[in-house]
Amino acid sequence: MMHQIKSIPSAKNESRNLFITVWLNFTIAIAELIGGVFSNSLSLISDALHNLSDATAMLITYIALKVSKKKATEKHTFGYKRIQILAALFNAVTLVVICIFLIFEAYDRFQDPQTIKTTPMLIVAVIGLIANLISVLLLHKFSAANLNIKAAYLHLIGDTLSSVAVIVGAILMMYFGWYWVDPLITVLISLYIIKETYHILVETYRILMQSAPGSIKVEELRTFVKSVEGVKDIHHVHVWSLTDQQIHFEAHIEFLEDLKISECQPVYRQISQGLEHKYGINHVTLQAELAFCADEELIKKLE
Repeated sequence: MMHQIKSIPSAKNESRNLFITVWLNFTIAIAELIGGVFSNSLSLISDALHNLSDATAMLITYIALKVSKKKATEKHTFGYKRIQILAALFNAVTLVVICIFLIFEAYDRFQDPQTIKTTPMLIVAVIGLIANLISVLLLHKFSAANLNIKAAYLHLIGDTLSSVAVIVGAILMMYFGWYWVDPLITVLISLYIIKETYHILVETYRILMQSAPGSIKVEELRTFVKSVEGVKDIHHVHVWSLTDQQIHFEAHIEFLEDLKISECQPVYRQISQGLEHKYGINHVTLQAELAFCADEELIKKLE
C-alpha cells in the first residue's frame, strides 16, 4: 500500500493558531455560561461547559506541543513527542465524561421543563457560533498532520454544530414555546461528541499499546524486504507508532552470504527508503545476521 507524503504545515503557525484558539474559546465559554445562567438555558450552559472543556483541552494541547519539542535525553531517548498522545487521550476522556454528565442533566429537564429567556440565549449563541467558526478556520489545515490537533479540531467542530443547534432551539422556543427542545439539543450534542471522540480514543489506545498502524501488514513488509537483492529473510519484527506521525520498524535481517559492513549498507539504505516510500515508516533499525538466531519466528514471542 502506497502512502502519500503530506506536506507538514509550519510548526510556528500551528502553535500560534492554537494559542489564539485557546483564549478565544475561554472567552466564548465565559460568555455562554453567563448567558446560560441568565436565560436559564441548559443547552447554552452545556455549550459553555463544552467550550470550557475544549479550551482547557486545547491549552493542554498547546503546552504538550511545546514540551514535545524538547530534545531527547539519556533518560528520555525518544524525546517527549508522545506527550501529545497522552494529552489527546486526556482530552477525549474528559469530553466523554462531561457529555455523560450533561445527558443526565438533560434527563432531569425532560422530567421538569423550565421556561427559557430565549432572546439573550439567541444573542449569546450567535456570538458563540461566530467565534467557533473562526477557531475551526484557524486549526483546519493543521488537523490532518497531528492527532492532538485533530482532537482539538473535532472539539471545535462539535462546538460549532452545538452552537447551530442552540440557535435553532432558541428560535423554536421563542416562537412555539417548545422548552423541551432545550434538553433534547443537549442530548443530541452530547451523543454526537461521544461518537466523534470514540475514534480518538481508539487511535490513542493503539499508539500507547505500540500497535502497528492498521494499514501496515507485517507479511507485506516481509515480502518487500525479501525482494531486496542479497536478503534471505527477516525475523523478530517489531512495528509500532511512537506518535501519529512517527512509525518505527526493527527486525533481524538474514543475509544470503557473509558480507562486510560496507557491503551491507546499500542494502540497509534500499530497505529504509522503500519502507518509507511504500509504508510511511520513517525510523528503521536492522540487525544483520547469517544463521545466528536459534529461532527465526517472524514475530518473536516474548516470555
